[in-house]
Amino acid sequence: MIQTKSKLWCIAMALLFSATGCKSQQLADWKMQSVVLQTRWAKDVNPDKPLNVYPRPQLERKEWQNLNGLWKYAITAKDTTIPNTFDGKILVPYPLESALSGVEKKLLPTQDLWYRRTFTVKSKKSTTRTLLHFGAVDFEATVYLNGKEVGKHQGGYQNFDIDITDALKQGDNELVVKVWDPTDQGPNPHGKQVLDPQGIMYTPTSGIWQTVWLESVPHDYIKGLKIMPDIDQSLVTITVNSDVSGPVEITTAGKTITGNANEGITVPVANPKLWSPENPYLYDLTVKMGKDEVNSYFGMRKIAIQKDDKGIDRIFLNNKPYYNLGVLDQGFWPDGLYTAPTDEALSFDIKAIKDMGFNTIRKHIKVEPERWYYYADKIGMLVWQDMVNPGNTKPDGKAEFEKECKENIAQLYNHPSITTWVLFNEKWGQYDQKRLTDELKQTDPTRIVNGHSGEYLYVNGQLRSPSPDAYVDADLTDVHSYPAPRLPMQQPDKAMVCGEFGGIGVSVPYHEWNDLKGWGYVEVLPQALITKYDSLVHILKQLQTQGLSGSIYTQPFDVEGEENGLMTYDRDMIKIPLKKIREINSLLNPLAGSYQPAGKFTIGKNIDPNDNDNRYPELLKEFENGKKDSAFLRRLTLMAMRKKDNINVTRAAIAYLKSVQSPFNEKVLDFLKQTTRTTKDFGFNFILKNIKSVNRVWGNDGAEAFLRSIIWKETITTLRKQKESSDLEKVEKETIAKYDTIGERAVWSALAGYAWEAKKVSPFVKYKDKLHAKYPQEVSNYWYVNNDAWFVFEQSNEKKELESALAWQKKVMENDPDANDYDTYANLLYKLGKKKDALEWEEKAVQLAPEDKAIQGSLEKMQQGKPTWK
Repeated sequence: MIQTKSKLWCIAMALLFSATGCKSQQLADWKMQSVVLQTRWAKDVNPDKPLNVYPRPQLERKEWQNLNGLWKYAITAKDTTIPNTFDGKILVPYPLESALSGVEKKLLPTQDLWYRRTFTVKSKKSTTRTLLHFGAVDFEATVYLNGKEVGKHQGGYQNFDIDITDALKQGDNELVVKVWDPTDQGPNPHGKQVLDPQGIMYTPTSGIWQTVWLESVPHDYIKGLKIMPDIDQSLVTITVNSDVSGPVEITTAGKTITGNANEGITVPVANPKLWSPENPYLYDLTVKMGKDEVNSYFGMRKIAIQKDDKGIDRIFLNNKPYYNLGVLDQGFWPDGLYTAPTDEALSFDIKAIKDMGFNTIRKHIKVEPERWYYYADKIGMLVWQDMVNPGNTKPDGKAEFEKECKENIAQLYNHPSITTWVLFNEKWGQYDQKRLTDELKQTDPTRIVNGHSGEYLYVNGQLRSPSPDAYVDADLTDVHSYPAPRLPMQQPDKAMVCGEFGGIGVSVPYHEWNDLKGWGYVEVLPQALITKYDSLVHILKQLQTQGLSGSIYTQPFDVEGEENGLMTYDRDMIKIPLKKIREINSLLNPLAGSYQPAGKFTIGKNIDPNDNDNRYPELLKEFENGKKDSAFLRRLTLMAMRKKDNINVTRAAIAYLKSVQSPFNEKVLDFLKQTTRTTKDFGFNFILKNIKSVNRVWGNDGAEAFLRSIIWKETITTLRKQKESSDLEKVEKETIAKYDTIGERAVWSALAGYAWEAKKVSPFVKYKDKLHAKYPQEVSNYWYVNNDAWFVFEQSNEKKELESALAWQKKVMENDPDANDYDTYANLLYKLGKKKDALEWEEKAVQLAPEDKAIQGSLEKMQQGKPTWK
């Protein structure tokens, strides 16, 4: 494939374009932002020419211009006009939220992200057209050239191009891109991206995250290829897509054949070399149409469900049973998020997975750049490609999902590595499964369709809500089972697979994204991982004899808070020695140990299986001897917490805070939050003294809310221990004296909570009344207010207390009340002797919930003049 050399970066090539500002001083304009983990490739990112490789290997032309590099950026309110000033520079194509972008900021659904750059056209040719290509922009992109809108695209994972010829001018041209990305708040398929990352959901990617490039083409040009190999007939059928139906010339497999565009052209392939992970042979392909010429490739490969010699339906590759031994690859990077730091990094993941002895990757809820699939084709890896789940199941969400599914298939159709489409995952946005499965199979009858991976989901042997039609019209039955794999149900003409299993968590010190919250489905010490993994693969082997055709282990790499990878998130440490994991995997993949990556390739270093909390005395001694680097101190603090060594928790935490360059960043403050349990802890007093600085990170009231939570917990815990001897007024006065308004709001809430637990109605009403009067935001959850009012109704006969509860409940009635709210309001009125009003409101409650026997019973008692509180 074409590799553009560094010295050609600012040369316009045949397009006669040049990028303005292409100078070495761009290094001074860009700095990678701080990041918890950094991969080995981050140091190789050059802002002059990031990802400077041809982005589309299956339709390659010689004349192209990479527009990656430093662009100006701005974040504005949504739906504003092109800004006159910009906030700074961003390195394209790294996402806004990534460290490698040089920005590392969050984009909200209420905002637009703007990009701007210029390029120079030295001359315009009347015989050519100029296409502007985008690998992917998440989610909605509006493109302007020289102030004129030239195109718009929706879809965060699909490539698109715009013919900008008519808007080009000789000399300098201004290119502006506006992006709107609601992440998980809109109709857009977004995968594992969420605005509030935690657990199995991760940091979002907004904006341009794949290569932007220009290409010169003739007026009549090749728009695409559709390649359909047939190993049974020893031929390949190639359709050249174009806006015109002119003659084309195809050269491959040592022969040249002519035909017409937009018609299938059959090319015989004598004695075809079949593509497989063991022998990923690719045929070169050249296509000419008039003045246009493209280079491509294809693989002779067949995937199908067929019966083995025992009559069991299995996955067959090239007419032979082939066990799909795979991993769940999510395609996230600590420094680039959705975007790999370099092209070498992009290929590393596939090489590493194959080096560990796997032959299959399930690409999970993400569509990768074209070059990732090129490497899967070239290296030899089967790919189960997930569709990215719907953003919602409203009409707009369904429409966008179905549009993107069709575009994904068209975009990836020619890759021999892709053998399986996965429609839905674990009920995420599931709807109309039969119709969509049928449509997918009609769109691409050459591949296997997994209609629903993990509809049957077992966690520790417990089944979660399956539907009877989980596998309707699909080619596979698929079960998820954590941690141990199991066999899915058997159905005629369907192969059986375990679409996810494993999830064994192992933390590796200094290689964790979040050392406070890392997890796996099962957590073990490093030395236990080998035994555990080996036992799971032996279970797979037993299931294979019963008909299992494939399995997907969760997962090859840690991802943010998930620490259940076979390697760490930074791809630096491997948790099972390579020789050992190959040996284990050879039980299901006999050729696991024979793969040798081309060129220089280092998978990573082995972890130290003895580096765990048992080293606490050793690390404590190092601390006493003066070791003070921040990573060490952070680890020591967490160890001390787990060992319940409170004295050294405080000592190590103070030393850690002193060791960091700035205590007021999210990582340090989150650490303080997690290590602060009481008002006596160092973190509590530090935050109390620095509320304004902390709120710049946590947002308005963030510091106060955290401090209140500590005071509340400590107060109510103390009161529970004291029980009847509690002097609530004394506790109230002492807390307010110490912490002023922060303490006042917290202690009133705590005292009310304690009174509710102790069924002491009078103090409960007293402190709830204070909160309603002075801190209405503390009692703004109307579900809780309704419960408060009902508690008073049940426990009190005092008029003033009942009137207070009625006043609280009035606020609920002004904010979209439900039947239970009406019922509480009516009962309070009734107990206060206002029978007429009570009946009116209780009748409304019955109308809203006619099947609710309790509400109906209350109405009948009111009608009969009987008490409703007994």
